[in-house]
Amino acid sequence: MFGGVGIYTGELFFALIADDTVYFKVDDQTRPEFERRGLGPFRPYGEQGEAMQYYQVSEDLLEDAETLRPWAEQAVEVARRARRRPSRKRSS
Repeated sequence: MFGGVGIYTGELFFALIADDTVYFKVDDQTRPEFERRGLGPFRPYGEQGEAMQYYQVSEDLLEDAETLRPWAEQAVEVARRARRRPSRKRSS
């Protein structure tokens, strides 16, 4: 779909790898910390394309498993919350 690799825990899609970059799933609660660090969203169709709800993981986090762990756990929780959210499908 996006030309990358999806990362799951069970049935929860919480991260992806594209062009040698790791991205974690974000929502309104977690996105500000990524933005504060100057990290951007995954844009599968180029810089002018739509941004997905996945943000780049910084290299310093990837180099330290203990520091990375809470970020990954947050991404899993974001995926869990998204799954529980009711669908916005319109009835015909």
